[in-house]
Amino acid sequence: MNVAVTRFGPEHVAAFDALHGTAGWCFCVAWWVETWEGWSKRTAGDNRALRKRLIDDDIFDGYLGFADGKPVGWCQALPRDRLTNLRRQFDLTPDDATWAIGCFFIHPEHRRKGVARALLRAVLSDLPARGARRVEAYPKRVAGAGSGDLWNGPETLLRAFGFATLKDDPLRPVLGRDLL
Repeated sequence: MNVAVTRFGPEHVAAFDALHGTAGWCFCVAWWVETWEGWSKRTAGDNRALRKRLIDDDIFDGYLGFADGKPVGWCQALPRDRLTNLRRQFDLTPDDATWAIGCFFIHPEHRRKGVARALLRAVLSDLPARGARRVEAYPKRVAGAGSGDLWNGPETLLRAFGFATLKDDPLRPVLGRDLL
């Protein structure tokens, strides 16, 4: 599958909404909440409203993948220190030059077709131009993981792109890769 990847911007809001409205309620705001307390009680409307506030504040925190002009995938990538919930969960020291790959969302019909690989390749190629010197990712280790467990990206994919263990944890390792 040929996937064209572009930075998320104001001109892509409708595509973002179309993709995220297909299967889920998160709208890629999980790491933007201050704490996990109450997360399971949030609705799609709550999360869509938070995403709208981010867009209204000119925060475009990722990349979209398109196939045949239709949005098929998403990868959240932004300066890590903007995500206080993520920094708190993994007990990370602030670092302006480190970016985070917070999540992937691949349209259910396009999973296992190379979309996440295309997104990750493009993100890693683009981040140095945006000032990133290091990038981290936070995969979830679950036996028999289903697609709902892979929202942070599959560890095997991240390792194939040169990510190494920075903090080992049996359930949620912190992986990193230098970009320069």
